[in-house]
Amino acid sequence: MGSILKNFSILKKFLFVNLIIFIVIGILTIVYLNFSKPNLIYKKTSNHIAVINNTTDHIKRLKINFNKEDLRRFLFSTGFLFQSLDRVIFLDTEYNVIADTDTLDLDPRSFSQRTDQIEFDNINTDIEKASSNNKKNVQKNLSDITRDYFNSKEYGKPFTYTEEYYDQFILNTLKNFIISDENVGYILVAERANDIKTAIDERKNFVIRTAILVTLVIFVFSFVLNRYFLKPIKNLVDYTKIIKDKSEKKTNIQNLKKRGDELGVLSSSLDDMTHELQKRADSAENFSTDLVHEIRNPLASLKSASEIISETDDKNQRDKLVKILSHDVERIERLITDYSQMLKDEVAITKEQMKKIDLRPIVTSVVDDFNSIYMNKRGIKISLNSNQNGNKIEIMGIENRIEQILANLLENSISFSEDNKKIIVKLSKKNNSVMLDVLDEGSGFKENDTKKIFKRFYSNRPGKFGEHSGLGLNIVKNLIDLHGGTISASNNNRGKGAKIEIIFPSA
Repeated sequence: MGSILKNFSILKKFLFVNLIIFIVIGILTIVYLNFSKPNLIYKKTSNHIAVINNTTDHIKRLKINFNKEDLRRFLFSTGFLFQSLDRVIFLDTEYNVIADTDTLDLDPRSFSQRTDQIEFDNINTDIEKASSNNKKNVQKNLSDITRDYFNSKEYGKPFTYTEEYYDQFILNTLKNFIISDENVGYILVAERANDIKTAIDERKNFVIRTAILVTLVIFVFSFVLNRYFLKPIKNLVDYTKIIKDKSEKKTNIQNLKKRGDELGVLSSSLDDMTHELQKRADSAENFSTDLVHEIRNPLASLKSASEIISETDDKNQRDKLVKILSHDVERIERLITDYSQMLKDEVAITKEQMKKIDLRPIVTSVVDDFNSIYMNKRGIKISLNSNQNGNKIEIMGIENRIEQILANLLENSISFSEDNKKIIVKLSKKNNSVMLDVLDEGSGFKENDTKKIFKRFYSNRPGKFGEHSGLGLNIVKNLIDLHGGTISASNNNRGKGAKIEIIFPSA
């Protein structure tokens, strides 16, 4: 069954499970009805058995002979025994009816206060004639049932059976009659038990109504489930298949995104994630193409230089070619190192979470680290200026990425600054923005459009050919975009040098 269900849709699984539950409940209901009916019958049968036992005791105590005349007299004199019953019939050993309470209503003694003054001969004849049809109707059926009872294992114990005709439910209890250890006949107690039939019918009707209601609820729920949940989920599945197969088919993902429930949120998230993955895939493809292009140039230079160096004997030319080879190798090494680091950073960023951070101690720490290195090495002094006088300058960000941004900018400024020059880092807050500026006294930018410098593999500085891969500022811009900030570059207004300005949204 498990393997079959695997291939079912959610709706089919839901309907199948409900069908199984419905069948189980139906079986239990049938068992309950079949069990409740005997219980209801048992209560009435207990009363029948009590009447049979009382009748037996009275006949024995009064020493009534088990014949037609004596039993009729007994029925008239002890009618109170059978007031709660509809009918009591006595049969002889030949299964013939010899007394029947139904004939009491036809006997004038039922209306007389003195039964001893009535002549029985004529009365008996009248009763025989009046009740002959009734006796004929009962005789054959009773004879067969009593005979079966005599030959069954139930013989000697009360035997209960039911009859239904003309919308009547008749409950009968039959037992053999023993006097002085001898079977002298049978006694049958019959009672209309329509209340049992009514109770069973009510239970059946209740079960049927409940089954119809449950079926209706399942149908409505299945419709709602399919219309508002399963069908949108199927559309999402189709959407992912279209993306996977790179199909040109149109999707209704935009309609799903308009929903205000969880499926709408899921659709939006899935669509955003898909676009982000496509964006990253396109970026990776473009980056790979650019990387191959960037590496091809130094490789071509390496190949040419290596071919020439093996053919020349001029020492100056050989030294020049060796320098070119060295620069090309440095360039390739720098490209691969920065590319590898950028891939690692992209993976790490996806696992990191933004939190509220104070920029002041972070920037101070980076500036102090660079001063400890380059003050003694090249005499370059990095100053930190701030307009907040010790107040916190907070943004939502990732601490180590902020350090990476500032470190890349300082390395870039230092590489294009002469010895004993000054670099200024400004940290300020204005309205809802936080500004971080880096100003140096280097050569500045020759580009009219300084936005170019943030493009991947852009490098217009031949003097530093092997020291820059053209990825540093691109990495910085990507990290700033991640923090919701902006970056711009310009030449220093006060003269020689470059200025990088970063604006973060304040926390």
